[in-house]
This record gives sequence, structure tokens and C-alpha cells, in this order.
Amino acid sequence: MAAVVSKVISVFFEYDTPRIVHIKSKKVGIINRFLQLCIIGYVIGYAIIFKKGYQDFDNVQGAVTTKLKGVAQTHNLTNNTNGRIWDVADYVVPPQENNAFFVITNLIITDEQKIGICEEDIRIPGANCTSDPKVCKENEPLLAGDGFMTGKCINSSRDKGFQTCEVKAWCPTEDGSLKAPDPPALRIAENFTVFIKNSIEFPKFNVKRRNIPKTVNNETYLKSCRFDIGDNKLCPIFQLKTIVLNTGTPDFKSIALKGGVIQIIINWDCNIDYNVEDCIPEYSFRRLDSDEDILSKGYNFRYAHYYKDQTGVETRTLYKAYGIKFIVTLQGKAGKFSVVPLIINIGSGLAILSVATILCDIMVLYILKAKYLYRDKKYLQVEGDDAYKGMDDEDNEN
Repeated sequence: MAAVVSKVISVFFEYDTPRIVHIKSKKVGIINRFLQLCIIGYVIGYAIIFKKGYQDFDNVQGAVTTKLKGVAQTHNLTNNTNGRIWDVADYVVPPQENNAFFVITNLIITDEQKIGICEEDIRIPGANCTSDPKVCKENEPLLAGDGFMTGKCINSSRDKGFQTCEVKAWCPTEDGSLKAPDPPALRIAENFTVFIKNSIEFPKFNVKRRNIPKTVNNETYLKSCRFDIGDNKLCPIFQLKTIVLNTGTPDFKSIALKGGVIQIIINWDCNIDYNVEDCIPEYSFRRLDSDEDILSKGYNFRYAHYYKDQTGVETRTLYKAYGIKFIVTLQGKAGKFSVVPLIINIGSGLAILSVATILCDIMVLYILKAKYLYRDKKYLQVEGDDAYKGMDDEDNEN
């Protein structure tokens, strides 16, 4: 125990200083220069040139607005809305969203609903009372139902031979047996266009840009140009079919039938060291949901149009709307030359060069055949006049 304590104490009275050993060896020299070249290549080639370590960066900030154009006529519906004209005010719901928009492509419509007493749809869990009329509990709603049960079990007019709970609700209730029309009711939606207007800024560099080319002054340009027609990649007007097909979806109908979610990415990666006019956006598209989903496939929701009938009774038309949710994402950054990040990267590179020395020392002292010779030259122990001898040695001297 005393020897251990003596050893620990002796550490406080020691000092290590690097010793320079000049080794003349082709093998060691080649290894050393190779490691140094690798590190220098990494710092200059990757950290400074490829990753633009000589630039200061700023993230993009901006706003996006959208405007849709197109007219449709509904087809393949089983009610009096067949042949109805649908314009932007009808098929874009809601009219405005933050960095997103929704376009109706298919519909299930329940017409002329009024508050009253009627049958619950038998496909609602808990509504089928054919085998047990007592399941219809008065003044209680069904979890996924349309209204409050009256307590009566009545014959179903939709499904002969079955009984269902009577409810107080918007009548008639939605028919759960109806499927989304195929082909889609608004299949012409693939020809609709959306104008995506984007204004951005890089505050650190005081640079502002728009996705409308400044070289275009003719107002007819926005009326005639289309993205991805010919080589026009700068036009901010997109046909919905073009967006859908660029996600890898095989055809527009496959997503229009049940709906889906698509992301529109506007990427601004700019090098301010060059002409600012070269700072232009790049567009990419991807589908966020999967066409291979089995349960709850696509995208849909319900909304209603309220009005009063000829007798003054409040009435509504219920829409189960299938469609495409487009989410617009703005991303990117700008870089400009700055001395500070360049000096930092050069300093970091010089520090990393010491790794070459460490690796060479490992090879020289522990791997090469002459390791014992190099180790003997590398380490030298010098004892001063006042060197700590240890407790036992000091006691002997006394």
C-alpha cells in the first residue's frame, strides 16, 4: 500500500516534455507524408471547397401563396348533382390555407338533409339491432354514428331483412354502402393549374428574390407558360397532372379516386458570390402517403352546404370529399464569402494535422520491426538533483 501511495505522490513531482526524434526511414517517411496529404486533401477538398467552408450562410425566409384555375363538370354521381359546374370556389376547400391547398377530385353526396327522425346506417358499429333491439338506447349517440338514438329498432329501408336503430339526426343519414365513384367525379381536375407565387429573402445578405423571372415583363407570359412544358423550369404555373406524375404516381386517376397527400418542395440554394440573378428556385415533388395502403387509404373529409328549402326549413347538402392535399415546403440557404469561416476551417485543418503525428508514433513505436529501437530513442528519463525518491528511499537516506 505504501508503494502505491508513493507512486501516486511521485506523479505530482514529474514533468513530461516532447522529445523530437528525427527518424530517417523511407517507410516511416512515406506513411507520414501520405497521412498528411490525406488530411490536407480532406480540409481543402472537402471542408473548404466542397462544403464551401469559405462562406458564411443564411437560411431562406419567405412566403408562399397559391391560386388555382380550372372548371369541371361532375360525372358518375347518383344524384341530381350530375352535370353540375364546379369552379375554384367549389372544389378548393378551404379557400385559403397556410402553405397548402386542397383540390376535390371525387365525391359522395347526400342531398337535402333536414333535422328529423330516420334510420341509422346499419354499417355504423352498434346500429344493427336485428338480433337485439335493446342495443338502441334512448338519448344515447353511437360513437361513429350520425345522431342520438330514440330507443326504437326499425326495419332498414336500405338493407332489406335487417333492422337498425332509429336516430334523431340530419336525415337521411349518409349511406355507408356508397363507394367513391370510379372514374372520379372530377377527373378533369388533372388539367387544373396552380400558380405558386413565392417571395423569399436572405436577411443576412439583404437579398430578396421571387420565383417569377425578372426578365419577363409581358403579362401574357403567366397566361401561357407551364412548368415542365419544353424546357421551361422557371414558370411558376403547374398543371396538377404534371405535379402528380413527377411524384412517381403512375397516373392521375389512381390518386384522384381516393385522394392523397403531395409535397411540393421549393428549394433556394444560392451562391451570392456570383450574380444574384442566378439565384433561382428548384422544384421537386413527392407523395407523402402510400398508394399501397389498405386501411384508410387516401385523403377525405366531410363538409356541408347549408340553405333553406322552399318552406323555410334549414337544409344541407353533405359532401364526403376525396381529393389531393398539396403541402408547399420552402427550404434552402445562401452562401457568401467570409474571412471568419475560412480562418476557422484552416485553423481546424492545422489542428487535425497533429493526427498524422499521432498515427505515425503508433506505427513507429508499436507496429514496425524496429519499434524497440525507436522506443528507446523516443523516451528518455532524466532525474534532477531534487527528484522525489519515494518514502522508503527518503527514510533510508535519513
